Amino acid sequence: MDVYAHRRALPMAVTLTKRKRKTKRKPKLKPLPTLWEIPDELWARIEPILVEFWPQKPTGRHVANWRKMLNGILFRMRTGCQWEQLPEKFGPKSTVHDWLQRWVQGGIFEKIWAVLVAECDELGAVQWQWQSADACLGKARFGGEKDGQKSDRSREKGDQEELADRW
Repeated sequence: MDVYAHRRALPMAVTLTKRKRKTKRKPKLKPLPTLWEIPDELWARIEPILVEFWPQKPTGRHVANWRKMLNGILFRMRTGCQWEQLPEKFGPKSTVHDWLQRWVQGGIFEKIWAVLVAECDELGAVQWQWQSADACLGKARFGGEKDGQKSDRSREKGDQEELADRW
């Protein structure tokens, strides 16, 4: 008599009575191309925000090409390159950085970012349930010991020797 006969027969009986349900798969959305430069339709939505923040003045220096500045900022954010490595096609790196600082301090960059996110959201390209953050870790430039151990010398004022007069 086979002791394990009932174990072999059970799965067959179960598979005959159970039916697999066919689940409808959600169609996979084709990923959007990476946004390296602002397209014309999107620029038409962003430009009024910038004009409101920095209206055209009748005299004075010419204002930099904001579209080139924004494209340079996007390039830097996408690649993570240093400002010195910004390609020349975006204009002087200091000008691009200055406009970023002005827009951030004036609260304009948040509005521009909201337009960019809304555009991606309208296209169904933002997955709000999944977010990530990126970081770069490096050594402290001007502080800390290499091995992280505490110094043997006390840094309290009373424990330091007085310097002798050399003159």
